[in-house]
Amino acid sequence: MRFNSTKTLILGLAVAALLTFSGVATSGVSEAPQSYYLALGDSMAYGFQPTKVDLPPSAVDTGYVDLIAAKLRKRSPNIHVVNYGCPGESSVTFVRGGCDWLKHGGELHNAFTGSQLRAAQSFAATHSGQVSLITLTLWGGDLFPLYDGGRPQKAIASFASRFSAILKRLRAAAPGAEIVVSGAWDPEADRLAPTEPLYRLVDTAIRRAAAASHARVANMFEALNGHGSFAVQQSRLCRLTFYCSKQDPHPTDAGYRAMADAFLAALR
Repeated sequence: MRFNSTKTLILGLAVAALLTFSGVATSGVSEAPQSYYLALGDSMAYGFQPTKVDLPPSAVDTGYVDLIAAKLRKRSPNIHVVNYGCPGESSVTFVRGGCDWLKHGGELHNAFTGSQLRAAQSFAATHSGQVSLITLTLWGGDLFPLYDGGRPQKAIASFASRFSAILKRLRAAAPGAEIVVSGAWDPEADRLAPTEPLYRLVDTAIRRAAAASHARVANMFEALNGHGSFAVQQSRLCRLTFYCSKQDPHPTDAGYRAMADAFLAALR
């Protein structure tokens, strides 16, 4: 996916909006050398791909966090990125600790002890007023219960409660930061018709929680599923994720570019 001149202009405006909304220019947040982009969440925030599973975190550098950071650095070269994204993280382990990736000896871009939420709160406290942007992708690890016992709405309601509480705590920790969360999308390219309603419910729950904490939502249904028939969406998902080639829902490089575009569009 190549950026044409129009997209470049739009993304440039989005970055400018980010730096304004985040308070760099208006709310007393320190200038770029003392400002931070804090990336939180699961494997998507980490930038995981099945083709890079054995690589060190430093070599996993084509995720949406890396792409957003590259755009930010065009305006503020010294902005610092702290990425706590942990593959296998769910809304439960995000609060309690015990991310599956760490249990099996996995490394992170930026290490932390305890829970990811506590690490984020601690970072925000020790860098008060300096966190310009927080992004969060955190719902994939909560999907398995949707298929257990035939009670998906109850599972979604439980997730929604946890996710809402997480956002409230992040907002309290960083009141001046711009917070952008990933909306849900349907990665199951081979069964979109029966699964889309569930993912739409998850997306609605995310949007409600985000609104309550004055956070923005990146439209991932549009970015990854796109529009059109299920056949058209399937073709798009096969290009933007590894679902068709490796039965893995994680994005390809093109998919992560689409996710980054969605985050930046949410900041326009």
